Amino acid sequence: MGERLDSLEQFGIEVILNRRGGFRAGMLRGLLSGLSGLFHGVVQGRLALFRNRLKTDHYLGAMVLSVGNLTVGGTGKTPVVEMLARRLHAEGRRVAVLSRGYKSRSLPLPQRLLHQFTGRTVESPPRVVSDGSGLKLDSLTAGDEPYMLAKNLPGVAVVVDKDRVKAGRYAVKELGCDTLILDDGLQYLKLRRRLDVVLVDRSAPFGNEHLLPRGTLREPPRNLRRASHIFLTKCGDQSNEEIIQRLRQHNRTASILECRHRPVYLQNVYDPEDRQELAFMEGKKVATISGIAVPESFENIIDQQLGANIVVRRRFTDHHRYTEDEIDEAILRADDKLAHFVVTTEKDAVRFPAFEKTLLPVYFLRIEIEVLRGAEALDECVGRICHPQGAAPPMKFA
Repeated sequence: MGERLDSLEQFGIEVILNRRGGFRAGMLRGLLSGLSGLFHGVVQGRLALFRNRLKTDHYLGAMVLSVGNLTVGGTGKTPVVEMLARRLHAEGRRVAVLSRGYKSRSLPLPQRLLHQFTGRTVESPPRVVSDGSGLKLDSLTAGDEPYMLAKNLPGVAVVVDKDRVKAGRYAVKELGCDTLILDDGLQYLKLRRRLDVVLVDRSAPFGNEHLLPRGTLREPPRNLRRASHIFLTKCGDQSNEEIIQRLRQHNRTASILECRHRPVYLQNVYDPEDRQELAFMEGKKVATISGIAVPESFENIIDQQLGANIVVRRRFTDHHRYTEDEIDEAILRADDKLAHFVVTTEKDAVRFPAFEKTLLPVYFLRIEIEVLRGAEALDECVGRICHPQGAAPPMKFA
């Protein structure tokens, strides 16, 4: 059943991205185009309700930063959330990351019943992946991205709940946090924020230019006007002036930061003592395994930037939860092709099953965000949050 759902999801993605031809794919694209028109009305209508105060947002008495995007997946959001959380924590803020926990598992039934009958309210509390002192949940219960953030951010709380107002309230009251980072929060209008950080992928600024479900846009490009800071991701040495001019058509005032996702090192998934420098990859035959929105970005880093020769590319759907058989099969294919080792992403690695020993070494590639241009805007933003000259009223939705 799971494999069939994955196949259907992959087919839908290929249709949306115009990678599938034929009558069936064309008919589906036509149907999805019609649904996109309805989706546009729903999105803009919802924004109007909040803008006109017919629906209310919530102020929790804490600094709230939203990090999100206009498109579905692929902009490299998690390293930006991690970087912001680390910097704010280093400057003395008590930080919590609020995540929806996409494809995470609910707490076990006995634990939910215990919360229900002994808690102060009948609703279950949010899942605390980390209270800042260490991991409290596994990746299956937490979700891959919250788990990865909690693992990499000592001193920072990570709280998961679909109701992020509830999660934020818990972080403030129970964990003593004064700064909340709303992960994937551009469309989450129920929680009032001071800043909206929006990520835009340089290679596809507005996805395939179509709204969901025909395309990858969650909102029309003009809604970029809500951004206070824009991170233009996946940049290189080439000029971004043309793209920046296009962004300025929708937002004339936001700070624009040009950045890239920089590989840092290789870490063995099953041996914490085995960490390798990037030069270790040069000239080696490798196999790649990935279940992310844009696997091409990861694979391009491996072969084009780091000089490895990819002999096996194994791709799964985004947030795929791996089985032992799938990893065994990928490793066997890699061995047949005389690969030296297997490489995956850090986000995928937390979804790998446990092995005591593997036929080939399995590494994840550690990626961090690097600001190439516009760093002074980031410094100013962090400085104003951490060292305010006076209390400012919370920003209301606009």
